[in-house]
Amino acid sequence: MKLEILPSLLAADFGRLSDEILRAEASGADALHLDIMDPHFVPNLSFGPDVVALSRRTAPGFYRNVHLMMSRPDLYLEKFAAAGAQTIQIHVEADCDLHVELARIRSLGVKPAIVLNPETPVERIAPYLDEVDEVLVMTVHPGYGGQKFIADCLPKVSWVRERRPGLDIMVDGGVNGDTAVESVKAGANQLVAGSYLFRQSDMAAAVADMRRRCAC
Repeated sequence: MKLEILPSLLAADFGRLSDEILRAEASGADALHLDIMDPHFVPNLSFGPDVVALSRRTAPGFYRNVHLMMSRPDLYLEKFAAAGAQTIQIHVEADCDLHVELARIRSLGVKPAIVLNPETPVERIAPYLDEVDEVLVMTVHPGYGGQKFIADCLPKVSWVRERRPGLDIMVDGGVNGDTAVESVKAGANQLVAGSYLFRQSDMAAAVADMRRRCAC
C-alpha cells in the first residue's frame, strides 16, 4: 500500500490559511486533511465549506480530504462536494442512515469513507467496509489538536487490514515520527498529522523524515 501523509489544517495558523495551505502542499505531503466540526458532535467548532473552497482556489492540485465530525453530515454533503471535497469521511456514530449517505457521497463524484471514535467497537464499521474507499481510525478523542496518541486504538487498524487488505486505512490524532511508525506496523497507510507538522519550521524535512522512518 502506498504511504500517504496528510497535514491537518486544523493545526495551521488561521491568520495565514492560504500560506499554510501552500506550505503543506510544498512539503511533499500527499493531501490536505480538513477537519469540519460542529459543537454538538465534538466539543469544538472549526470551519465550513468556505475553507474547503479556499483550499481548492489556493492549491487546486492538492488533494482535499474532508472529515465531517458532525451529528448530521447528511445535511451538508452537497455543500462540501460543491466546495471541492474529494474524499468525504463520515462517522459511524453519526445520526443518519450510513448506507444511504455513503452511496450519496459516491453519487456526488466524491470518495466515501467511514470513521470511528476511540471508544467505538471496530465491529460497528463491518457493514460498511464494502461501501467505502477508506477507513479512518481516530487515535484521539475528536475535537482538539495536540492530544496524546491512544495506542490502544491500533488493534482496530489491524482488524480492518486483516479483513480488507487493499483498503486505505488512516489514523488521525497524536501522529508524530514515532507513532507514525507504530501505526504503519499495525496496518495503516494514511497518516494525518496536525500539530507535529505545522509546528515545524521545515515541514518538508519532517514529511521526508516520516516517510523514511515508516519505510524501515
